[in-house]
This record gives sequence, C-alpha cells and structure tokens, in this order.
Amino acid sequence: MKKKAKSFKTQLKKYLGIKGLDIVVYLRDGKSIELNKNRSLVKDHIVLVDKNNREMRIPISQIVSVDLFAA
Repeated sequence: MKKKAKSFKTQLKKYLGIKGLDIVVYLRDGKSIELNKNRSLVKDHIVLVDKNNREMRIPISQIVSVDLFAA
C-alpha cells in the first residue's frame, strides 16, 4: 500500500508541474476542487495560492480521484 501511495504522489507531482493542464480533484467528503495554475506539492499537501495571496492546502490523503483535462 505504501508503494502505491508513493507512486500516486510521484504522478501527481509530475502533473501539477504541467501548467497547461486543468486538474480537478475529488475529495473523500464529496467536494470537487478545480486547481488553479498557482499550484505545487509541498510534502503531503497540494498548495494553491490565489491572486490575493491566500493559501489553501489539500491533504493528499483526502483525495479519492483526479481528472485531468488538456487546456
């Protein structure tokens, strides 16, 4: 199981680095969040920064699935 989680994190980091890719994450609580272009992976969290410099963190452990769209 640990190897699977590490593989997901590696793939996610790769996709977060592609700025032309639209990413939607689906969380355990049923929410879906579209990630903006100012996104990065810090430890076990996806960090989003909006245009007002507010930071939002999404724990990787809460992600159920991810959809990728070419922009």
